[in-house]
Amino acid sequence: MSGGIYVISGPSGVGKSALISRLREMLPDLGYSVSHTTRNPRGEEANGIHYHFVDRGTFKRMIDEGGFVEWAEVYKDLYGTSFSSLRSQAAQGVDMVLDVDVQGARNLREHFKDSILIYVLPPSMEALERRLRERGTDDDEAIRKRIERAAQEIKNCVWYDYLIFNADLEKAVEEAKSIVVSERCRRSRQLPRAEGLFDLVSS
Repeated sequence: MSGGIYVISGPSGVGKSALISRLREMLPDLGYSVSHTTRNPRGEEANGIHYHFVDRGTFKRMIDEGGFVEWAEVYKDLYGTSFSSLRSQAAQGVDMVLDVDVQGARNLREHFKDSILIYVLPPSMEALERRLRERGTDDDEAIRKRIERAAQEIKNCVWYDYLIFNADLEKAVEEAKSIVVSERCRRSRQLPRAEGLFDLVSS
């Protein structure tokens, strides 16, 4: 049985990283595809854990070699998800959660038709701006650009499979967990196991 791919997107500052971290604490068998990026580490981010931090030349070489299932330039930095990381884990039956933008989500759906797309929304634009300011990593101009981009990006939530409002992190995590658990119980995923255990007759 192949593992499922859960794609989580949302505007900068909406709390995707915190949600994914808590979700993986609750579902320890849920894998995580570590993306490549050309941006510098923030705070306590570690190479190979939060991202694979590479220089622009290395990233461009991976693009030329067809190494990414999706990649995008965001605020002058490059981000990408490699084919190798997804295929190796999926082939082992490992469910994976990915943090990618809307462009990446479209590309992933093209290559992995059964991927599950989840969009995380802020309770309001005012709350999103407040979170960005409290994060303390951007100046006023950068925050203004992030808010403008978020207002446009949020419009893409209409083609995602699931929407989660992150007004309360624990509630948002419970909703994300319920999505993963429900998807794992789909007939298409459980039927091969049932057929191996029971004498099932198609009706």
